[in-house]
Amino acid sequence: MLLEGKRVLVTGGSSGLGRNLVTTFACEGARIAFNYSHSDQGAKDTEEAARQHTPNVLSFKASVLDATATLSMVNTLDEEWGGIDVLVNNAGVSQMLPMAMIEEEDWDKIMDTNAKGTYLVTRAVLKSMIRQHSGKILNIGSLAGMRMIESPVHYATSKAAIKGFTESLAKEVGRYGITVNCLAPGLLEGGVGSNLPDYRLNDYLHHCALGRIGTFNEIAELCAFMISDQNTYMTGATLVVDGGL
Repeated sequence: MLLEGKRVLVTGGSSGLGRNLVTTFACEGARIAFNYSHSDQGAKDTEEAARQHTPNVLSFKASVLDATATLSMVNTLDEEWGGIDVLVNNAGVSQMLPMAMIEEEDWDKIMDTNAKGTYLVTRAVLKSMIRQHSGKILNIGSLAGMRMIESPVHYATSKAAIKGFTESLAKEVGRYGITVNCLAPGLLEGGVGSNLPDYRLNDYLHHCALGRIGTFNEIAELCAFMISDQNTYMTGATLVVDGGL
């Protein structure tokens, strides 16, 4: 079990990739906590799926943009667990709009959730990791932030910011035994690619060496390795997983 006994916090765990991360980590032996913003039923479904593998599952209804609620969540986990070993910044949103139609509030929504939310949660967790001189932070980026592909400009910008955040923070906190990495998936079944028109999806598949889009489970399994003790010398890295685009 890759994560036996590890204390892991996942943001955005009520659906999609977040749910798969929570359940996969639970299957690998971790103690799991996750937050969510809106869907109580989605959070309940995630809890039930994770509890098939471990009773140690906690959920918090707290937006990543609510600094007070985020700090309260982290303080609760410090009290319950005595610290946090792993943070996975997964919470994120997208919006299929061309640049000319992006309003200022659209830009702020995407940038705030994807970039500022990552900063706020990381800042709250980092103090505990620095005290214990150990920790792993994994940020979920996107192929859209790494390559020149057709994607919403505000979404691509927010995910490119995650790459810079990863590299700078890794350099800053390496002295404390903390690693910071980024995983940037390509299109995934059930992900943002579900809203793509057929011509865009077919173009992706045409250029993809494996000829298919990925799955949440494939990404979650790779994430489990990246946050495990078997991954000891990787930090500041962005790993692109796109099937060979």
